Order: sequence, then C-alpha cells, then structure tokens
Amino acid sequence: MCYSTTLTESEAEIENETKRQFRYPMEYQPYYYQSAFNHQNLYVIPQKEPKLIRPAMWGLVPKWAMKGDVSEFLKKNYTNNARSESIFEKKSFKDFPVTNRCLILANGFFEPHHEAGNAYPYFCHHPDSSLFMFAGLYSELDEELHSCTIITVEANEQFEKVHNKKKRMPLVLDSEFTEEWLRDDLNEANITELMKVGFTNKEFECYPVTRELYSPKFTEKNTPIAITKVEYPELNEQGTLF
Repeated sequence: MCYSTTLTESEAEIENETKRQFRYPMEYQPYYYQSAFNHQNLYVIPQKEPKLIRPAMWGLVPKWAMKGDVSEFLKKNYTNNARSESIFEKKSFKDFPVTNRCLILANGFFEPHHEAGNAYPYFCHHPDSSLFMFAGLYSELDEELHSCTIITVEANEQFEKVHNKKKRMPLVLDSEFTEEWLRDDLNEANITELMKVGFTNKEFECYPVTRELYSPKFTEKNTPIAITKVEYPELNEQGTLF
C-alpha cells in the first residue's frame, strides 16, 4: 500500500528531468509529506496529455460518483490505491486502465513496518533522492479537476520486509517502462504484463522515521522531520533493514 509520498524537487528540476511542462505554472509546491487521506494533489503525467504535468486529487473519483457527494464517496470507497490484480474488475477502477493511465511523480514514499505489535513508518527513496514515477490511473472530472490512484502490487523481497504485514508495494516503474505505460495501443493483456514486470531495478533505501506521523495531534508533518531517520532501540539490528 502507499498512504503518503514525498516530492521535494523544484518545478524547474522536474520539468528538466521529465522533459514536460506543468499545466499550471507556479501552482506546484514541493512537499516532504503528503497524506492520501487528505486528498490533496499529487502531480501526474496523463495518458491523454503526455506532454504535460497536471495536479490530480489523490483518491480516484469516477464520473458516476460526481452525481453525489464526492467527500462521502471517498469516505466509503478506498480509492487512494488500486490493487493491480483487480483494476479491470473493481467498479471504481474498471473504466480507466485502457484509456486513463498516468505516471505519478515522487521521490519518496512511506510504508508501515510492524514489530512487536507497534507500527513504524519507513521512508523509502533512491539513495540519490532522484525522481521516480508510480504507475497510476486518473479520472477527468472537469477541465481543471483530475483525480488519481496509485497502483500497488505484491511486495518484492525487499519490500515484504518493510511492509511486513500486508506485503504490498506501490508500482514504481522502471525508466524502461515509463513511456510504455502511456501508450494508447495497450490492451488488457499488455497492461497486466507491464504491471507484473515493470517494477524498477533501481536501488531503494528504507529507514524508520518519527512515529509521530501516525498521530493526528502531530500537525506539522510536511517538514524535513518527516524524512529524518530515527533510531529505535527496540528495532535493534533491524534499524535500516537494508
């Protein structure tokens, strides 16, 4: 699963690395911590506009849900993540895999690690803190408002040690497959295969950070403290896991 992300690169750095432009210049603000449950914007490269970077609300909302209360839909339907195994069947997602895939920008994310009955947030990123892209789906609610979800897959050997309870991980696409993910001619079989083989081969570093991230009373989460390593004696030698 993936409940929170980091994107600390500047607008200029992102545009230079992705060779794309932001749809709304000057709207982007870097962040250390973005929670899925706040339904704020992530930044996506949509299949239908592959040369642009757009803001998209975290939590996919299909158009049929717009007929009612969107906030109630998001409370009752968990659409922040989409399991790769069910995106072609689940009502909230099935209209989007063929026509509405996207790349979701980040340079870090957080996963819960469980030890002795306690949960510890682990920050996961490339050692050089470089940009990467999640595989995602998006909906177009109107010209300006988009929403999105991050696709998750079964954890690999590294991430099953991090997310050691549910053993899932977000699908971080290898650079070899990012442009492939946006192709218009992919069918269900192609997309399914990409989700199976597409996870990046680039190294990830994962380490524990403050448990205050799990406290609703800790309101200043979007600061460098969110990604600052914390040594927990009770984790003993597990400290960084890797």
